[in-house]
Amino acid sequence: MPTSKLQHALYAMITVFFTVHAYVFYSLYVVNGNVLMRVTNTSSVLDAIAAQGGVYMIGRFVPIWAVILLEFVLAFTLEMVMGGPCSFRLAARLFHPKETHPVLFETAIISATAALMCPAMSLIAAFLYYPYYAGFDFLTLLANWLKLVCFNFPFALLGQLFFIQPLVRTIFKAISRRTKKNTDHEQQAA
Repeated sequence: MPTSKLQHALYAMITVFFTVHAYVFYSLYVVNGNVLMRVTNTSSVLDAIAAQGGVYMIGRFVPIWAVILLEFVLAFTLEMVMGGPCSFRLAARLFHPKETHPVLFETAIISATAALMCPAMSLIAAFLYYPYYAGFDFLTLLANWLKLVCFNFPFALLGQLFFIQPLVRTIFKAISRRTKKNTDHEQQAA
């Protein structure tokens, strides 16, 4: 898996790409889809989002692409600064990296990452999607954050363990093989 800082950044970028898309889909369709369709009197979530002029974020309606872009930047930054380094340290406190089976150690890292990133990103989301039109109240923000953690954590843990990380590992291995093959070919030509 990743060995250099550049490879870690690439791995994190691929992970965050899939994770942000999954969360936006999960949030809009699974968690809020019925409410959006009921409020706008439409039959699909995309029609509901179009009818209200976008996704409500930061006190205004913005297009879905802006939601994905902002969440990608925030999640990637948080993953590089806190998620990746801290999750490895947490996993290494429980299991010795050299003595533990790689699958078990990777599972510990993924679980630690979900345990760290889900509450952190849910807090950011609580600020981004706060109903500012009703005025700001700290207790409402706290309640929204806890609600988001409760909705998101099971999805985060299971999604990362069973779908996103296996997909990202497969993609990363393919990229690494291709890069190594190109590097070996260039060295042989020289």
